[in-house]
Amino acid sequence: MINSETIETIASQLEATGLSGQSIAELRVQYPKIHFTHCMDDDVGAYEPYSKRPGYHIYLVDGREHCMKFTSEISHATGLVLAEVSDDE
Repeated sequence: MINSETIETIASQLEATGLSGQSIAELRVQYPKIHFTHCMDDDVGAYEPYSKRPGYHIYLVDGREHCMKFTSEISHATGLVLAEVSDDE
C-alpha cells in the first residue's frame, strides 16, 4: 500500500502546499487507504523518522493489527505521521 514512491509524491505535494490541516485533509481525499496523522515532532518521542524534511518529519505507522504502532518497515506501513518540527529543534 505505501511505498517509497508514494511517500516521495506526498512529500513533494507538501513542499508545494506546506504542512497544514488543509493539506492533510487533501491527502486523506487523495489517498483514502492511507491513515494520516498530523502532530508536533516533540509529541512523537524516541522513534526514528523514516524521512526528515524541512519543517517536518515523516514516520511510518503499522495498523495491520488492532492498534496503530510505529514501524521502521515500509512494507508494514499503513499510515504516516507528519510531525512538524519547531524552529528551535
